[in-house]
Amino acid sequence: MGQALTLREINWQRNENGSAHHTDKYPGKELVVRRGQAFTITLTFSGEWKSDQGLTFIARTGPRPSLQAKTQAVFDISKTASKDTWSAVLQSTSSGSASISISSPATAPIGRYRLSVKVFLGGRSSTLDIGMFVLLFNPWSKEDEVFMPDPAERNEYVLEEFGVLFVGGASYIHSFGWNYGQFQKDILDICLSILDRSLGYRRDAATDVSRRNDPKYVGRVLTAMVNSLDDNGVLMGNWSGDYSGGKSPNSWSGSVAILVNWKQSGYRPVKFGQCWVFAAVLATVLRCLGIPSRAISNFNSAHDVDENLIVDEYYDSDGNPVKKGLDSVWNFHVWNEGWFTRSDLGSSYGGWQVLDATPQETSEGIYQCGPASVTAIKEGDVDLKYDAPFIFAEVNADRIAWSYNYKTGKKTPLHTDTKTIGQSISTKAVGSYARVDVTNNYKYEEGSQKEREIFKKAQEKMVPDAELRGTSARLLEIIPKPDISGKFKVDGPLEVGKDVNLILILSNLTSVARNVKANITAWAIVYTRKPIREIWKDTLSVTLAANEEKQLPIKITYAEYQQRLTTDNMIQITALCQVQSGTEVLIQRELTMTNPPIDMKVLGEVKVNEAVDVEVMFTNPINEEVKDCMLRAEGNDLLKGSLKINVPSLKPNERSAVQFEIIPTKSGTKQLLINFSCDKFSDIKAFETINVAK
Repeated sequence: MGQALTLREINWQRNENGSAHHTDKYPGKELVVRRGQAFTITLTFSGEWKSDQGLTFIARTGPRPSLQAKTQAVFDISKTASKDTWSAVLQSTSSGSASISISSPATAPIGRYRLSVKVFLGGRSSTLDIGMFVLLFNPWSKEDEVFMPDPAERNEYVLEEFGVLFVGGASYIHSFGWNYGQFQKDILDICLSILDRSLGYRRDAATDVSRRNDPKYVGRVLTAMVNSLDDNGVLMGNWSGDYSGGKSPNSWSGSVAILVNWKQSGYRPVKFGQCWVFAAVLATVLRCLGIPSRAISNFNSAHDVDENLIVDEYYDSDGNPVKKGLDSVWNFHVWNEGWFTRSDLGSSYGGWQVLDATPQETSEGIYQCGPASVTAIKEGDVDLKYDAPFIFAEVNADRIAWSYNYKTGKKTPLHTDTKTIGQSISTKAVGSYARVDVTNNYKYEEGSQKEREIFKKAQEKMVPDAELRGTSARLLEIIPKPDISGKFKVDGPLEVGKDVNLILILSNLTSVARNVKANITAWAIVYTRKPIREIWKDTLSVTLAANEEKQLPIKITYAEYQQRLTTDNMIQITALCQVQSGTEVLIQRELTMTNPPIDMKVLGEVKVNEAVDVEVMFTNPINEEVKDCMLRAEGNDLLKGSLKINVPSLKPNERSAVQFEIIPTKSGTKQLLINFSCDKFSDIKAFETINVAK
């Protein structure tokens, strides 16, 4: 009897398979392939192996692989590849070697697989371990639920490692760069370990792994795991304005440091994140696993806790915001969209699906949110899963502002607003850094008949009580028509370090004179509009003649706001106007202060494995010294990890020029991100696109 066969050599053909499967950017030696597509391996046996000796392959994933759960597959060599099951086709043989094409179905669970082969020889069989490989979702395969037909979109939403996030306010949107880094060292491993630390896996690992064939399931699990509540997931949220004991959410420039930090700390939550950090990390993980994804920013985003599609906001008689009730309107909120079909809802609900990892509300008892079909949101189909009512309210709720009297507990409606929630919904353009407005994906034109019809349809599904449904409309009827109107106009630049100059414009809408007393307050807020510290207050009294308009200048000095501003650089200014023998009028505006600019330039040609200097320049724009200056830089394939440089203090108007070296490891288009902080300015960001020659 012949000697039992062993495997002498295994060639995973990593380069050829990586190129064919669009996985050649994943580092390391392990084979990474996409489901529903063949990959080729070459096995060299010790001794003489003959092609008539039977080979049976076994592919298995998860802790308790089974045929029934489709986490194990057993398949012989066949003449042709199968679409519906795992299959192997012998491509060529030479002495002792076999080149075999292995195909997985487009519905196989994703994850790390162990591949082995059973060889039959002279009535005996021996099972040989071939090794491990990783199987991912496949946006290039028409049979896969995540199939994305447009090549430019696939390139952007799956393969692009750099993104731009939009933040600020509806009247001032600004952007900064983000390093997604889904193809950086260890990131794929960490993304797979996120799935293996989920609550579903801990409760029943075998079932959880079998459900990883479904992008809906994987997407939902990841929205729970990217935040730390319930499951010690990746990031701990913090909206307090105090980030001691961790890093300010504004200080991050990319996902890689966060994911690596989570793993290296023994899977303890990284401190701290806010919505755009949660969304950016989720985009990294989705893209890494093969689900097309993008970050979406919604301005004036409602958090409607009681799900009645009305957001209530309260102010005291001095114009100060009052914390009463849990509803809120965030200046902006960032979530994700993942791209896949909805076999559970029907073909018209496929495409972009909202996934939100920011922990705001529980869903099925866990802080997770989505996937909710963007089409379902637009059409008011809020009875379709998952979490559609919450997301519908974020872009569509009505607002009611109330005046609240502490002594009597009486609340008086000041005004209702049906149009400002859900503005300028934005994402990065395909192939450029431009902002694309996708508001019309989420709703019909604000104020149009169709939009109001959809609102009523959704409200009927969300608020069964007809009495409650009519609240907003009834309040519109009972609030007396105001006698005056007003607005804040910005008069000059809103730059940190400079005084804030505004004009309060008041107009008398009646034909009789009106005495107006305006209680004005300015608060430092975080982007969720949570008031953190009062900056300034004043009371102005003015008499407006019939139909007269008056302009009242307002100045808040740098000295007044300097110590009170949060790292979000946002101020909310409110004027509560009491009109003699008339109704109160609320005038409000959010101001986003801009940091001074920072400039960067690359000093020379950039080539692979050749050092080149980068210079970063910053001028101190204020009349006092700035201290504790720190420059941080990071960039995929340009720097190993992130670079930190202490910068000397800068006197008033002094200019600093800091140089550091980058050594690119790969050619192509790369992005270098910098973040400059000091005691007077926090997290001034910039990025430079660098083309690296071979």
